[in-house]
Amino acid sequence: MAVTDPLQIIAGGLATVATSQLMKFLEEYMEREDVEMLVVGEPKQPNGQPSENLQRVRQFVDNWKNKHPQVPVVYYDERFTSVLAHQAMIQGGLRRKARQDKALVDEISATIILQSFLESRRK
Repeated sequence: MAVTDPLQIIAGGLATVATSQLMKFLEEYMEREDVEMLVVGEPKQPNGQPSENLQRVRQFVDNWKNKHPQVPVVYYDERFTSVLAHQAMIQGGLRRKARQDKALVDEISATIILQSFLESRRK
């Protein structure tokens, strides 16, 4: 997961949360922080076709919309974010063992997705 600053300029990593705990985590987070919207990575294959994970993502989003219709959800293409996350880790000097940490890769990927979304809105 990633969040942005109040001016929506820069994204930063927040946490890595197990899918089974995601709804609860977000609900507790919303009690402490103002949440304008959720930006959810839309899993696609390199050719642009939906990936097999899209069904699970849509189920979560549908559940979210039923429970929290006041918080809109926006899908954003997540293709190649894991590759970009690994490249960022290499450029940042992380050792191979750290780069194999899936939770860290997921958090960096979430940050890349949110930052890309923010930049697309400024264009």
